[in-house]
Amino acid sequence: MRSLRWIAVLMLPGAAHAAPARPPQPPISDALPIEGLEPGGEIEARADGDLNGDGDNDTVFVVSGPDARTVHVVLSYRTGVDMGHRPAGQFKLEPDPLGPAGLTIGKGVLTIKDLTGGTTALSATYRYRAVTTKDGPRMRLIGLDATVYSRTYAHDGNEMSWNVATGDTITTLLKVTGTGEDRSYDKLYTRKFKRPVRIVYMENTPGAEEELVGVTKAK
Repeated sequence: MRSLRWIAVLMLPGAAHAAPARPPQPPISDALPIEGLEPGGEIEARADGDLNGDGDNDTVFVVSGPDARTVHVVLSYRTGVDMGHRPAGQFKLEPDPLGPAGLTIGKGVLTIKDLTGGTTALSATYRYRAVTTKDGPRMRLIGLDATVYSRTYAHDGNEMSWNVATGDTITTLLKVTGTGEDRSYDKLYTRKFKRPVRIVYMENTPGAEEELVGVTKAK
């Protein structure tokens, strides 16, 4: 239902119109994401840039509500007689942020950095590229990094870097060292290996902590 709500918002008058010869079209206005908000929701973060290589601005924003945080991607499009924006993907972030999500667009890659949790924190970085499919434009996951650690060095941690496009994966143990205010993490037992390459679209983005636990427990 929420996906249909955003599609309806993007199809409001002004979201698409005849395309005159002019410079690159601007990103969606601030009003469009706001009009799609449900009670208690707010725009946590937003970034604009070219994700699909057409020279026009695309938009990524995070909607934060009382019970959920959702990333939305809106890509620009042009035809011979029309231009506008259309939804290209969404997925839910963890609901307990330690600050707003970080969104950047560079060289056609969307990077999302998110820190969640409490004393024990999960730092997750997601990377996506826009691809064309038979169902239209979609966002493909190409990288996922995750770190679980104690913000007070109360226990050891683990980190993972997974290149989803190639399968290359690196895991490392974060071992608490030192005492008192001198505590820190040493990186030990780094392991490099290949995982099967698979296509993962934004809607099917796996949980960062679940992936980290899965690969660190694997033999």
